[in-house]
Amino acid sequence: MMAASDGPAPDQERAKPRLTGHGLSCRRGDAALFSQVDFELHAGEMLFVRGRNGCGKTTLLRAICGLTEPAQGQLCWDGRNIRELEEEYRAHLLFLGHRDGVKEELTPMENLEVQDGLRGEGGGEEARLDALERMGLAGREDIPVRHLSQGQRRRVALARLLLSPAELWVLDEPLTALDVRAVEMLLGLFRKHLDAGGLVVATSHQPLDGMRDARTLALD
Repeated sequence: MMAASDGPAPDQERAKPRLTGHGLSCRRGDAALFSQVDFELHAGEMLFVRGRNGCGKTTLLRAICGLTEPAQGQLCWDGRNIRELEEEYRAHLLFLGHRDGVKEELTPMENLEVQDGLRGEGGGEEARLDALERMGLAGREDIPVRHLSQGQRRRVALARLLLSPAELWVLDEPLTALDVRAVEMLLGLFRKHLDAGGLVVATSHQPLDGMRDARTLALD
């Protein structure tokens, strides 16, 4: 007699896509941005979304985060529509837009503390200090963000990647305003996240050198 199964084998689980898009179409007013877009992303994979300005890259990223409703199609996480999952899905993702999303009147430490509180992650002061140091912001932890350069502000926002347990990183132009050293550090962070089974969806006007295995989704 065949024994009852305890569920899919580990290899079968890994073969299933974590994030999928089926027949996605988005509009801005009466204009179609893109239509019938399909993709799937497995654990340990990166999706590089590219295309000319105005083609809908940011709109697609916002749809993936559940912030924009597609005109058609659906997005699924582990086979379930993200609209059904709501907060359960959002707990798995971290979204960083092309704007820094930091409060200028707060210090880098205070900004990270606010974000930790909003997401209920509670990384702690030591973890926040370590994240800012790794982002090259040692000595600037208690300076109001308004006094920092554009690149330093970007690093404050990206420090959240070092603190969040989110599996899915959705990043709009993450390399903006970063110098060569910071770009290489960030790409190394991507590789480490992917090696651990995480997922990355990103747009960038710059080539993602060192991420040659990334899937590419062209919206042109």
